[in-house]
Amino acid sequence: MAFWHGQCSFIAAASAHPDMRTISTKPTLAHAAEISGRQPDRRSRGGARRSIFEFRRTIGAGGRMALGIAAWLTFLGVWQSVSMLGLANPTLFPSPARVFDAWVTLFAEKEFASDVIQSLKRIFISFGIAVAIALPLGVFMGAFTPVEGYLNALVSPFRYLPAPSFVPLLLMWLGTGDSQKIALLVIGVVFFLITLFMDNTKSVPVELVECSRTLGAGKMTVLRRVLLPAALPLYVDTARQMLAVSWTYLVIAEIVAATDGIGAMMMRAKRFVQVDSIMAGILTIGILGLLSDLLIRLIHKKAFKYLNE
Repeated sequence: MAFWHGQCSFIAAASAHPDMRTISTKPTLAHAAEISGRQPDRRSRGGARRSIFEFRRTIGAGGRMALGIAAWLTFLGVWQSVSMLGLANPTLFPSPARVFDAWVTLFAEKEFASDVIQSLKRIFISFGIAVAIALPLGVFMGAFTPVEGYLNALVSPFRYLPAPSFVPLLLMWLGTGDSQKIALLVIGVVFFLITLFMDNTKSVPVELVECSRTLGAGKMTVLRRVLLPAALPLYVDTARQMLAVSWTYLVIAEIVAATDGIGAMMMRAKRFVQVDSIMAGILTIGILGLLSDLLIRLIHKKAFKYLNE
């Protein structure tokens, strides 16, 4: 990959018009003022006064964390206030403290950990199957236009079909076991993954492909040594985003004829109007989804350090 990228970068630089290299495309402050019809703000140039709402302002990791904590404290504060002021039925709208107590009770007394493990197993098995199906199809569709023309006519319509509509068919075909639940989770994300992986492959600069072909690389060599390495960071980021969608289908998959899992626990709590336990289940899904997102972000950061250089 380094050889092809280096050669192509050299060719692209050598073929650039010499006059173009001296032209700056960055608009000046005066030019921006001319477009907007306003005089430039001298204070912003000196940095004496800076608004917190400046466009594209950079915020450090500490600032982002502080803002995130403030957002959650605001959310919990409003929730607690509504509960304390009696603005909602406490049975149907329990306070954050009651939800936390129910969450602790679920793990301590009701073997909720085994339900969480079952849900995690279904999520990761189904998502692994979906990626294994979508990645090769998306790569070939993005690399070869005839393959895209042939498969996209099938893939595109299925993206608009709601996954829960397949539940009756899956129950008849696969029964009520794990196979039905995993199949539903696969259907929920696989068609989106195919399309997104295709777009990721297409985003690789065509100059890299053309230069590699000019230097004598075969089609499969270009696919393996140029397209896949160049688009790999995008594939990982796409998988991270679609894993969040997979979590949203978990409860739907587990509320139908399920005996274990987070969704099954929530359905059991529904029968006894244990709203605090239902909210604790929702909280658990949110925490697990956030942790999985952070894990993939960490993998992306460690595996593709060159993107931040």
